[in-house]
Amino acid sequence: MKSIFDMVSADCSKNTTRKYSTSFSLGIYALDRIYHQPVYGIYGFVRFADEIVDSFLGYDQAYLLEKFRKETVESIESKISLNPILNSFQKVVHEYNIEWELIDTFLKSMEMDLKKDTVYTAEKYQKYILGSAEVVGLMCLRVFMKGDSEKYEQLKPGAMKLGAAFQKVNFLRDVKADYETLGRSYFPGVNLQQFSLSDKQEIEAEIESDFNIAFDSIKALPTGARRGVYIAYIYYKKLFLKIKATPADRVMNERIRIPNTRKFGLMFKSLMRHQFNALKSY
Repeated sequence: MKSIFDMVSADCSKNTTRKYSTSFSLGIYALDRIYHQPVYGIYGFVRFADEIVDSFLGYDQAYLLEKFRKETVESIESKISLNPILNSFQKVVHEYNIEWELIDTFLKSMEMDLKKDTVYTAEKYQKYILGSAEVVGLMCLRVFMKGDSEKYEQLKPGAMKLGAAFQKVNFLRDVKADYETLGRSYFPGVNLQQFSLSDKQEIEAEIESDFNIAFDSIKALPTGARRGVYIAYIYYKKLFLKIKATPADRVMNERIRIPNTRKFGLMFKSLMRHQFNALKSY
């Protein structure tokens, strides 16, 4: 029965999320159960594409990504795939009417990572943020809105800003590995060989603005979605504040992180704030 294969596919997406991201796993766990599998499906798809361009060094990454793209198209058109991650994802695409434009934009941003340009222009930076992060926020918003197009349009700017904030925090957290291992420098106009306090503060101001805009949209989400999204927001906001308090030279030489024990503490505190309708942006 195909239902068994769909269950196996769903488990693959769930296990992928849990293996790769403690923070997103905690956020998803706090969502209402109806949202769990679709968001796992989205994360699994995004993570596999990201792994191709980030981790499969020594392999023909361009070929693998193009193959992944073709299989994605085929899975959506056929409503099935022998790749369990894509089978899980296509099910979400059809159930929540996720537009091909969002998926295509995401895959194009992954293709940008195959080119070893060491410097991103402002235009390329915005294009990459849109594809790698903002459209992923919109895929999740499609799930949370469950067909309510009017509310989707209302919350769309905030969802995009939240995705952008998460991605930019990741850029700062991973700046050393991106630059030294992968040959990437995402921030336009910044020379990472001379990464200064003023460079860092300019990036941080941009992230702070994204977080502030996103927070108002989080408060307007359906209750069952708001709880999990708020937890992810708080984790990333705390990570951002830790990076903000860290000198520029240390950010360039070590990966700033939040310990797992601290993540669980933040989850509990966030759940309590949500329970008593006392959300704080920090």
